[in-house]
Amino acid sequence: MSLDESRFHALAGRSLDALAQAVDRDLGDELDVDVEGGILTIGLPGGGQYILNANAPLRQLWMASPKSGAWHFDWNEEEAVWLSTRHDHVEMAELLFDELEAVTGTRPSF
Repeated sequence: MSLDESRFHALAGRSLDALAQAVDRDLGDELDVDVEGGILTIGLPGGGQYILNANAPLRQLWMASPKSGAWHFDWNEEEAVWLSTRHDHVEMAELLFDELEAVTGTRPSF
C-alpha cells in the first residue's frame, strides 16, 4: 500500500519526534539532539552525527550514519515500522538505537 502525502508527513513527523524524544530523554546528557524543519540531527561526542529526514517524493525516511552509511526506509503498515529498502528486517529505530548503544553504552527506548 502506497502512502498518500498527508499520511506520509504525519507518520514521518511522529516518527522523527518520537526518536528525538527517546534519544534526548535517555542520552541527552551525552548527545546533542535537535529536530528542526523535519530533520533530526544527533551529534556524537568527539564528532560525527546522525541525520534523519523525510524524503517526501519517495515516501521514505532517510538516515545518514557515521557508522554504517546511508539508509532508506519504507513504512511497513503490517509491522507499523520503517524498514530498510536494502536489507530485509532492518528497522530504523532498532538500527539507530543499536548504533547509539555501541557509542554510549546506553540503549534508548521508546
